[in-house]
Amino acid sequence: MWKPPECTVSGGFFLLVGWFALCCGWQMALTVLGAAAWHEFGHLLALRLCGGEARRLRVGMLGAVIEVRGAMGYGQELASALAGPLANLLAAAVLGRMGCTTAAGANGVLCAFNLLPVRPLDGGRALYLLLAWLAGPGTAEWGCRWVGISTALAAASGTAWLVWRTEGSLWLLPAIVGLLTAGAGWRDDR
Repeated sequence: MWKPPECTVSGGFFLLVGWFALCCGWQMALTVLGAAAWHEFGHLLALRLCGGEARRLRVGMLGAVIEVRGAMGYGQELASALAGPLANLLAAAVLGRMGCTTAAGANGVLCAFNLLPVRPLDGGRALYLLLAWLAGPGTAEWGCRWVGISTALAAASGTAWLVWRTEGSLWLLPAIVGLLTAGAGWRDDR
């Protein structure tokens, strides 16, 4: 029988949602939250299909982390890591076909952002797992650190430039801080 994971939500998450809602409106905030919930559902479903069990789901200011009970193989963990972005990609395609362009866009952006090769994002996790599977954990750690730093700096610089150039909304600042923190070597010890 399936047992739902224990869930914890930080106060920072609520502050970020409130800030986002003030900048972009509650309808957009709820659309993005729906895309994020669908993303995590994709991870949980794949985890279950791969024989894993989610012990805890922690939702914080920089995203969600699923803690898994027991160990999984590289292939199983890779499938679980990529399932969230895949869920968003499928949702974007279906919602776009239905004419729900805002929801499709939110899912598409969440998919693309999470595939950046920066840990703890899904793309960084997938890169680590693939390299560890092919070349061992040491090589994977070294490769991910360099790719993550390079990607984080490029993405944060590009985002900062875009906000400055377009006089855009400051709600992107947490994404910049998160990318730089992740690129600096913050480790996700799932």
